[in-house]
Amino acid sequence: MEQQHDDARPSGDDAARRGARPGARRDEVDRIVAAWQRERPDLDLEPLTVFSRVDRLARHLDRARRTAFAHAHLETWEFDVLSALRRAGDPYRLSPGALVTQTLVTSGTMTNRIDRLESRGLVERRRSPDDRRGILVELTPDGLDRVDTAMTDLLAVEARILDTLAPAERPALAALLRTVVGQFDD
Repeated sequence: MEQQHDDARPSGDDAARRGARPGARRDEVDRIVAAWQRERPDLDLEPLTVFSRVDRLARHLDRARRTAFAHAHLETWEFDVLSALRRAGDPYRLSPGALVTQTLVTSGTMTNRIDRLESRGLVERRRSPDDRRGILVELTPDGLDRVDTAMTDLLAVEARILDTLAPAERPALAALLRTVVGQFDD
């Protein structure tokens, strides 16, 4: 039988190299990186130590978000559209083009989403007061209630996830992620 070495805590040098705090417990990514290091010591595995964790976190966030949105009887894509309208402020309306820009989908996809949201009574199409040919998408009272419920539930779930960090660490993490994500937003 193979003997397992449970190095629950990486050495200070290993912890620093992997971005872990000294004394932090090992996670699945540490095990994956160690296996790759054993098999391919010629590779610089530092990106894996970051992005495997980002990927795993994204999967956990996706599950948590779906659960939070389910309470408001919304799918993730529905929340995306409704929250864009909610952020626009009273009277909670935007053009389909503005919704495309904010949600990063094609105009065809947005038309389909607006149709589906309208059939559920969550949005209405209105004529633009500034352009007789233009259409605006507006939240209904039910859409407003649902997006507000979903946002409240989402923030509660995400706050619990961040409880593993000290309050002073959260702005630093947000700033680092902003830097990495910024290259794609430009």
